[in-house]
Order: sequence, then structure tokens, then C-alpha cells
Amino acid sequence: MRCIRNFVDGDFVEHDDGACFDKIDPVDGSVGARVHEADAVLVGRAVTAARRALDGAWGATAVGQRAALLRKVAERIEDRFEDFVAAEVADTGKPVAQARDLDVARAVANFRSFADTVAATGQTSFMTDLAAGRQALNYAVRKPLGVLAVVVPWNLPLLLLTWKLAPALACGNTVVVKPSEQTPSTATLLAEVLAEAGVPPGVYNVVHGSGPGAAGEFLIAHPGIDGVTFTGSTATGAGIMAAVAPRVRPVSFELGGKNAALVFADADIDETLAGLTRSVFANTGQVCLCTERVYVQRPIFDEVAEGLAQRARDLRLGRPQEAGTTTGPLISAEHRAKVLRYYRLAEEAGAKTLVGGGIPELGDGLDGGSWIEPTLWTGLTNVDRPLREEIFGPVAALVPFDTEDEAVALANDTDYGLASSVWTTNLSRGHRVAQRMNVGISWVNTWFLRDLRSPFGGVGLSGIGREGGQHSLDFYSEPTNVCVQL
Repeated sequence: MRCIRNFVDGDFVEHDDGACFDKIDPVDGSVGARVHEADAVLVGRAVTAARRALDGAWGATAVGQRAALLRKVAERIEDRFEDFVAAEVADTGKPVAQARDLDVARAVANFRSFADTVAATGQTSFMTDLAAGRQALNYAVRKPLGVLAVVVPWNLPLLLLTWKLAPALACGNTVVVKPSEQTPSTATLLAEVLAEAGVPPGVYNVVHGSGPGAAGEFLIAHPGIDGVTFTGSTATGAGIMAAVAPRVRPVSFELGGKNAALVFADADIDETLAGLTRSVFANTGQVCLCTERVYVQRPIFDEVAEGLAQRARDLRLGRPQEAGTTTGPLISAEHRAKVLRYYRLAEEAGAKTLVGGGIPELGDGLDGGSWIEPTLWTGLTNVDRPLREEIFGPVAALVPFDTEDEAVALANDTDYGLASSVWTTNLSRGHRVAQRMNVGISWVNTWFLRDLRSPFGGVGLSGIGREGGQHSLDFYSEPTNVCVQL
């Protein structure tokens, strides 16, 4: 039985009472590991260690030193690449190929990208003309934001942790990480790699446990935390915001999504179906950027619906190590129960289920896992709950439209605003419609394609702030303006 411990001030530590919780394998429902839980005292020790490191040598490191260290961390992840793949697969049940090609590869890219960004970023300065021919020089100095709480979800745990950690360290901050209790392994393994790369004790700390009344709440409520970066559900984000509001702490939130795809009659059908298959079913639909609403222009509606349903049938559910597996389980039995409730709600609203709609019978020891069928519906409208609320599973509703204006209105008829995709061979329409989407990122004829220097985030219930490239540095640092009269 694997044992996963907290990491505080450069050492792996346990709760004084030895309190642990089970890490359930979503593939077969077995206990995959025992995780040592952090209480309020241990969380406090982690925050104190982070503060001590911030006030010590780490806070005074030069930008070039930090950039070099980030590159060294990237090299060490590459050295232990397969260890990270195995840890990610053990926690999430996702196919090995996905963990290898997306999750771990992006972790490496995150460290290298932000090393390049921080090394190339200069300071703003202005020469101000005063009376009688005099001048003043104004220039900004970046300082670390401080001790940061980094709260990471379970769907892309390593990718999203490093997306936050790399710029935080690049700017000279120290962190206390609270990974999801369902995916604790890669955050813990990363502690080993950071230590091997030379990151000083206290700079990176990991505390394990759940949220309310546990490690997550203890961390967010701690007065020594200077800022919070969080990816996860909108409800949890709202709770964090309320908790830090009395202390007026800055937050960066990437929250839920109810993302739309707009498919026009002139779209390349094969490319569109390939893109929609990824955007609906990738990671078993457990990506905040996944598409749950597909609006299709009426002349090609039946063709797209039939083609996407066939591609859903072609997906292969199975053990993550098997070469033919395309789709893993949901993260937990509890999350599956939530997704199944929406399957039932869709039926009650009169949806026609084109494919899926239930729990598959897989055998081979897998029936204890959190498996669910990839599912597509027609017959729903924007007033129905399955089109208004985030489901976070391998599911989408297909809805016809007639005009461009109608498509834009349908897509923007949501409280969320994270992502959209537009599928058309008319380049002018692609630009025009993408810019009309009320979202943080709008793709044209692609999905999940990222330049890590570009702004990333959402509007409405999908989040607050932007990260990526310079935008990350703006959150993870505080500028002090120096004004010198000459």
C-alpha cells in the first residue's frame, strides 16, 4: 500500500495523530493509497515555513537565478518522466498516452515557458516633465506577492499545479499547495524533484486533505496567506472569495464552464467531427474547457449528429495501460452520481439520447470503478438544466440554429464564459464570430491549442483574472513605483 505524506519545510511529515484517508482508484474502486491528512497545526507549520523562506534567502534571489532553477526543475521532471506518468494515472485513471502527451509534457513546458517569460520581462519606466524644465523618473520594481495558497483540482492535477507554481516561483513567492484529496500523488512527487533541483526548504510545501473543515479551509483562512490561486468549481471559488474578503487578499480563479461550439454549414465536416470528439470527450469530459453545448447550422445538423454519435461509439473504455484505451473513468463514484443525475434530468426534459446514457458493463474487474458511457443528446433547449449547468462529464447536447446571429445569441446565453469554438471555412466569419463570444478564449477550427504566453481565464461564473505569460507575472508579483525627482 502506497503511503503519501505531507511535505513541510523540506521534509516529508505526518499528522501527529497519524490520521489518514483512503485514495480510491477510480478504475476499479480499490484503495490505491493511504494519504496522511494535515490538521490546522500542520497547515500552520507549512505557512510559517513558507514565510521564513520568503523572508530569507529565497526572497532575495535574482531573477536570473530563479529562471535557471525553473529550467533545472523541467530537466528533473524529464528525468523522472515515467514516474510522473505512473503517479498521474494511478490517481486519475486516465489513459497512459494522455498522461504522457498532455499532463506531464505540459508540466515541463510550464516551467520552461515561465523561465523564459520572467527572464525576458523588463520594468516600466516614465520620464515626467515638471515645471521649469525639471524632470522626474518613475520606474516600477516587481516584488513577490508573498506566501501563496495554491489549490489544485483533480482533473489535470500536475498540469494545473505547474501552471500556477512555475510563475509563482519565477516571481520569488513561496507556496503552500493543497492538491485535491482525490489526486495527491504528483504534487507530492514534485516535492522530491524540486528538492533535487535545489529549491530551498520552505519554498514549496504540500498539505493533504479535503476542503471545508479540513486542510483546504485551514489554509485559506490562515492569516499568513497573502494570495490565493485556485482552479475548480464556481461554488468553491465563491467560498474562497468570501473567506479571504475580510483580509482583502488577491485571488486568481479559473472556475467552471458551460462551453459552446458553433458549427456552420460551410465547416469541414471531418475536421469538425475530429475536433468535437476531443472537445466533448477528452479526459472523460473532465476538463473545464470541454464542450457541453454544440450548436449546429440546420443544413448539416443530422450529418454532424450522426457522425459525432458514431465517434462516441468508437471510443474505447478500459484500463489506462492498455494501448487501445481512449477513455478512462470519472474521478469518483460521487462524481459519477452527479453526472448520472443530469442524464436523468435530460430524459425528463424530453431529450433524445443518441448514444450512451448510462453505466457500461466492462467486466475484467472494472465494474467497481467510476465508469460512465459517453453520451450525446438532441431535443433540448437553452432553458433546460442540462444546457445551463456544468455537468463535467463526457456529454454534450446538440441544438440546431439557422442564422449567425442566432448562433451567437445561443452561445452567449449562459452565466459562464470560459471558452468557445467556431467551426467554419469562412475566415471572415471565424474572426467575426469568435470576437463576439463572451468568453476568455475563443478557438476557430481547433480546440485546446494554447500559446502559454497568451491570456487565459474566464468571465462571469468562469473566473476572475488572467494567467499566462506576462499576465501571470502581473498576478504573482506586486509592483512598487519609485519616483525620483531629477
